[in-house]
Amino acid sequence: MAAVDVRKVSILHKESIHCGFHLIPYIVKTVLETLPSSTYVLVTDTNVGNLHLSGFQAEFDKASTNARFITYVVPPGETSKSREGKAEIEDFLLLNKCTRDTVILALGGGVIGDLVGFVAATFMRGVRFVQIPTTLLAMVDSSVGGKTAIDTPHGKNLIGAFWQPEYIFIDAAFLETLPAREFSNGMAEVIKTAAIWNESEFGALESRAAEIFAAIQTPSVNFAGRVEATRSPAQQLLLSVIAGSIGVKAHIVTIDEREAGLRNLVNFGHTIGHAIEAVLTPAMLHGECVAVGMVLEAEVARQLGVLSQVAVGRLTRALKAYNLPVSLSDPRIASLPAASSLSVSKLLDIMKIDKKNSGPHKKIVILSRIGATYEPRATVVADKVIAKTLSEAVKVVPGIPSKSPIRMATPGSKSISNRALLLAALGTGTCRLKNLLHSDDTQVMMNALVELQGAKFEWEDGGETLVVSGGAGALSVPREGKEIYLGNAGTAARFLTTVCTLVRSKTAGERTVITGNARMKQRPIGPLVDALRANGSSIEYLEGQGCLPLSIAPAGLKGERIQLAASVSSQYVSSILLCAPYAAEPVTLELTGGQVISQPYIDMTIAMMRAFGVAVVRETDAATGRALDVYRIPKGAYRSPAEYNIESDASSATYPLAIAAITGTTCTITNIGSASLQGDARFAKEVLEPMGCKVIQTETETTVTGPPVGQLKALGLVDMEPMTDAFLTASVLAAVATQPPLPERTLHDGSKPNTTRIIGIANQRVKECNRIKAMIDELAKFGVETSELDDGLEVYGKPISELKQGVSVHCYDDHRVAMAFSVLGSVIKDTILEEKRCVEKTWPNWWDDLENKIGLEVDGVELPSIHGVASASRPTEEASPASVVLIGMRGSGKTFVGELAANTLGWQFVDADAVFEQKHQIGVREFVQKNDWPAFREAETEILQELLAQYPTGHVISLGGGIVETPAAREFLKAYTKKGPVVHVVREIDEVISYLGEETARPAYGEPIIDVFKRRGPWFAECSSYEFVNYTGVLSSSTVPAEDDSKAAPTLLSVRDEVSRFFNHITGQRPNLAPNLAKGKRSYFLCLTYPDITPALPHVQEMTAGVDAIELRVDLLRSPKGFDKPGPYIPPVSYVSEQIAALRHKTTLPLIFTVRTVSQGGQFPDHAEKEAFELFLAAVRLGVEYIDVEISWSEKNIQDLISRKGHSKILASWHDWSGNMRWDGQAVESKYRLAHSIGDLVKIVGKANELEDNFALHHFVLRTQATPDAKPIIALNMGVEGQMSRILNSTFSPVTHPLLPSKAAPGQLSFAQIQTALHLLGQLPAKRFYLFGNPIAHSMSPTLHNTAFEALGLPHQYELLETTAVGEEIKAAITSPDFGGASVTIPFKRDIMPLLDALSADAEAIGAVNTVIPQQREDGSLLLYGENTDWRGITQSIKRSLPQSVLKPETALVIGAGGTSRAAIYALWKLGVQTIYLFNRTRSSAESLVAAFPEAKIKLVDELGAWPNNGPAPTVIISTVPASATTQDRFATDALYLPTSLFAAPTGGVVVDMAYKPAETPLLALATNVGKGWRTVMGVEVLLEQGYHQFHLWTGRHCPKKVVSERVWKAYSLSA
Repeated sequence: MAAVDVRKVSILHKESIHCGFHLIPYIVKTVLETLPSSTYVLVTDTNVGNLHLSGFQAEFDKASTNARFITYVVPPGETSKSREGKAEIEDFLLLNKCTRDTVILALGGGVIGDLVGFVAATFMRGVRFVQIPTTLLAMVDSSVGGKTAIDTPHGKNLIGAFWQPEYIFIDAAFLETLPAREFSNGMAEVIKTAAIWNESEFGALESRAAEIFAAIQTPSVNFAGRVEATRSPAQQLLLSVIAGSIGVKAHIVTIDEREAGLRNLVNFGHTIGHAIEAVLTPAMLHGECVAVGMVLEAEVARQLGVLSQVAVGRLTRALKAYNLPVSLSDPRIASLPAASSLSVSKLLDIMKIDKKNSGPHKKIVILSRIGATYEPRATVVADKVIAKTLSEAVKVVPGIPSKSPIRMATPGSKSISNRALLLAALGTGTCRLKNLLHSDDTQVMMNALVELQGAKFEWEDGGETLVVSGGAGALSVPREGKEIYLGNAGTAARFLTTVCTLVRSKTAGERTVITGNARMKQRPIGPLVDALRANGSSIEYLEGQGCLPLSIAPAGLKGERIQLAASVSSQYVSSILLCAPYAAEPVTLELTGGQVISQPYIDMTIAMMRAFGVAVVRETDAATGRALDVYRIPKGAYRSPAEYNIESDASSATYPLAIAAITGTTCTITNIGSASLQGDARFAKEVLEPMGCKVIQTETETTVTGPPVGQLKALGLVDMEPMTDAFLTASVLAAVATQPPLPERTLHDGSKPNTTRIIGIANQRVKECNRIKAMIDELAKFGVETSELDDGLEVYGKPISELKQGVSVHCYDDHRVAMAFSVLGSVIKDTILEEKRCVEKTWPNWWDDLENKIGLEVDGVELPSIHGVASASRPTEEASPASVVLIGMRGSGKTFVGELAANTLGWQFVDADAVFEQKHQIGVREFVQKNDWPAFREAETEILQELLAQYPTGHVISLGGGIVETPAAREFLKAYTKKGPVVHVVREIDEVISYLGEETARPAYGEPIIDVFKRRGPWFAECSSYEFVNYTGVLSSSTVPAEDDSKAAPTLLSVRDEVSRFFNHITGQRPNLAPNLAKGKRSYFLCLTYPDITPALPHVQEMTAGVDAIELRVDLLRSPKGFDKPGPYIPPVSYVSEQIAALRHKTTLPLIFTVRTVSQGGQFPDHAEKEAFELFLAAVRLGVEYIDVEISWSEKNIQDLISRKGHSKILASWHDWSGNMRWDGQAVESKYRLAHSIGDLVKIVGKANELEDNFALHHFVLRTQATPDAKPIIALNMGVEGQMSRILNSTFSPVTHPLLPSKAAPGQLSFAQIQTALHLLGQLPAKRFYLFGNPIAHSMSPTLHNTAFEALGLPHQYELLETTAVGEEIKAAITSPDFGGASVTIPFKRDIMPLLDALSADAEAIGAVNTVIPQQREDGSLLLYGENTDWRGITQSIKRSLPQSVLKPETALVIGAGGTSRAAIYALWKLGVQTIYLFNRTRSSAESLVAAFPEAKIKLVDELGAWPNNGPAPTVIISTVPASATTQDRFATDALYLPTSLFAAPTGGVVVDMAYKPAETPLLALATNVGKGWRTVMGVEVLLEQGYHQFHLWTGRHCPKKVVSERVWKAYSLSA
């Protein structure tokens, strides 16, 4: 055997860990010589086996031994580490007659080591085994210490044993074939070990990341490294890192082998990390989850006051250096579908099952500093503490700060920190930076300077001091393909733009790219780029004009005269100033464009440059001595001082000082006083003192004592231009400042004395967000009135007691917004601050300091979701109030659709044309005639900018058809799609042409409309994230029928319903998802197998009865041109869109968009992946709810789709037609895990060969659903033998219908067939339903409900229970085990209420119950729930019958004041009717109704046809009196006269008569005869509508309306 040098590490007093390179011969020789056996079994997985198995085989073959060498290969991945996987290995060993002398070799990563180790521990009651780890993670962690285990559905590593290996061979050469991500995965454990044990080792890991990465990226040749003489420095470093980490763990294991205490320490990061991993596996690796866990557990330690922010920052930076995620918002995590399940409650629940816990008490390893822990074991931590760290939001508990008088320092200034970092990096020599801010922003700056190879950074004093070794201005282009990512760090972006012009390169064509997050890509940088371009620098915009990302050529900065517009940001000025000494020529910087923003920040930059050896001269006017905006910067290099102390952040200091002001307490801030470089240091004297605070300020300290609570003075006029960032703090104080301002501050323009007018802050509109608008919007939530000014805002103070409580503040990912509103939260109860982590930009431990140093309790708050705003450009689970923008051709229906959308969302509608005309005081046509098209396009683009800034949330904005003609407007729209929906409204071109032929308000195109349409089409698609198809000509029709589902054409009701569905779905306000997907319920979808669904449209309602969704088999569609083409087919996107649009107007059920390939049993070509994903993205644009994606598609395309899916859900599917897939085998586990990582739902389909296959499937489903991260699963067996699986499947069972041309798959059943089968199997017991009332003999309800039960195959029965009172008979019925529900009619609608356990809000408001629903509590007991569906029947009848001319009824009339009138008034109020007229002969009864509905605007009417105050005539009329009580005879005395003036509304309307008989009542007859444009609704129609809803409440199924209505109408006609 060739010579080999190994480094041995002792564990449990034995040198059994051997480390080296290229050790395979050494391993085989050592095992054979020291572990004699008759059989050696090597177990590995297919990935590792393909790389290394042959090498082991060859060495064993060469050895002179009689022993057997056999191998067993398992599938790779966590799914092999299971009970089944263990059993398969054990069966293999037994089959090969292995005995107790067997030696098992575990070759692979942690999965193989854990699994094989557990097999060794239990096989023959324990056999010898050897660990040969091949991943870094396994080398430094799982292979060391003797822990072995398998996973179960309840968690990881819960079943196992301690079983020590005879040897652990660490062959670092294996890492040369390890993917970079897997190497980073292992480095998480290396960093963990150093963090808990060895600070010097941690320091080496911090500073040598690039060298350590290089060590595995350079393959060794000719077994280099096997002996020390051939080892490269990189190999020496790598082996040192690995052996060092192993040595720490081996030492700990030796002291505490069975994890009684000390060994807990190696679980730092694992308590939270394992919980995250349980949800995200296998998409995220163990080390990646532990990396996030380490940061979060360090934050727990910081929250407890044990660990400093310096240590948290160092840990975060070290992990980032090895490409590891450090938060749950990391894009690698946030883009995963499973990330939506990372709720605080779920993570805490998973943490309950942790081996470190003591009973119910959770234990976490708490760091006290880098290299040491708080205790020599894991520490008990309360759930509340963990929850606060995990929560995305917080609330400050109001009170008096318990630490008052407070004395504290704020973190280092962000502004000074960033400047100091850059100056020291560009300078010569070494500089020690003290009090540097440890935050996201400074981390971004450091990372960027490292990428540019401009400096080296090291930490001293436990991370309190940063040692910067300057590069003297020498900068290089980052390595190939590497972009510099700056997040939302505006300062870094502005500074680095000029820094990157200083870069030099010897390679032609190289460029530096700097980019950022979505908000950073909206923040302006144009003036700086313009100035640098004019000076000769080559800078290109890669996306939107005027914003990042930028591509910058490494050509150096020319220098000489540079002109810069500095009215937007002083950071542009500082950027050029800081880099100017390194220009080719001395720089003269001239600032242009009016008043310079934030002069104090420019002065700060100049002062700091002077401290680093470069003196900037500001020119003055020779005549007046006035300073000019011209600066001369000499050529030279910075000379770094040995030490530079960074001031505390003055902007941050405003928050604790403001808390003192608002709570009447005292706070002293050290390290900030009158001598500060920062303008915000003036806040105390110039803002707080005039507000009534006592302020004492020395050169280095500031102390503020607030007045008594509620006694703050308004500021009157305050110019905050020198301290713009502090205006947010001033604004929240002004919100509660009610006392008059000081005389010298008083406004003399008639303003109220509680007015604070803040000016000089226009630049705050282009910060992390539009801060002025943000403050206005968020203060409004508290009930605080404000006004926006050109360069500021006015705030009108209110008493604290009058401000609204329980407000949820959206922080716009802006640290200043969050911290400012935390001040207000200190006095306003239950104020929730969303996005708590945005404070990490400048004060990462603000929430901890608020509690630990200021003394205000801070609680974590779990919001509904952890993700950001909704848009089609990213996955999301939460609703977004971001405004919707509509674009499309003129005449496409944007106004009509937009007004409907705004109405359904409860938002405001804004028409850009109307805004244009209001602004310019001239019509669009006239403007174009006067100024021509280019001027109009420019003005139109300005309007677009203004609208997006003015109405960022809660609006539907309709733009002109030509907005996309302007490149700048297109860029604005494309940028906006990252924030909110841009919807392209599409209408058939012939209808557009027809409409435009009649339209006169807008100017003519001057070219054929079809040419305009073709030119703009690609632009509309490019600028939009969604597409709404305005289907078939509804807009131009004035005689649309109310509803006729027997026709293929859409109805007006269907248009309203589709607008409501679409816009509620894409905004996330009410996503159109199937509620029966909830656990414990059954859900179904109908598979449409038509090549063209148009002929089937009249039957859609009948076919979909009972189901929860409709599957559109896109692969089966055939356009007219492709109808006769045999074989696989790709339907055009346009044809698919038309089909979906047509279907949408016949049903509001969710759609499942399926493109099934040939190999998976469909008709789509297997290799047409590009075309398939074009169809999927089209589905997202159309707002399709579920998209079926086969897991066999490429991961790249799938992940791209996931990143764009918006509120659509991914159904990840796999179909195996072979019949070979075993439901208890490893293959299906692997497919399930992959589908689980991709989809929101999982679908796996096999083929049954025998009945038992269905039982295996059922067991598989039960096992997967028992896991904490379980997702809804569709698991089916095809074929006749598999029909049982279709019956037992509970999630989205595919069903067919007799009217369909063919079944979508063999063995498919109808909905009714499955219900019948479930009943026969005892899974759907028969229930009894009743009608309670008297008299009820002629009721239509039994016909309605029994017909529905029969049509759907439900075994239930509906019957009459007529009694004289609500007595024992009814009590017995509703408490019977077979009670399914009841209808309640007169006279028991109120009498039934005492028997019920709970009422809906609707029933409580109406004061009557007409529906009783039995529900099951969590403990299994019965709850009787009362609901009212009468009002829903009225509402739906009105919506179904409203004419197109009535977009939203504003005025309505109710005749009568009985019980039904209550439901009528409630229905009208829910419809948003502004004024409700009420007529009743007995006025006192009517007055009682008015009192019962205080929120509705009800006006009593003394005479029908005479409306109060000559108000508008009603467009909705509801009569609740008997038909016999009304007449058209003016002179009748025994009935109510109905005048023709009832129907005077010029728009027409809808009239509802609640009387069942006669069929045509006097009111309906009058409407038919004299009511132009009026539509009538009979009482039996309302009965049907409320009955449909009642049926749905009882069964969870949509009622089969067609067959039910036919039967009811037939019965009604016979009884009439």
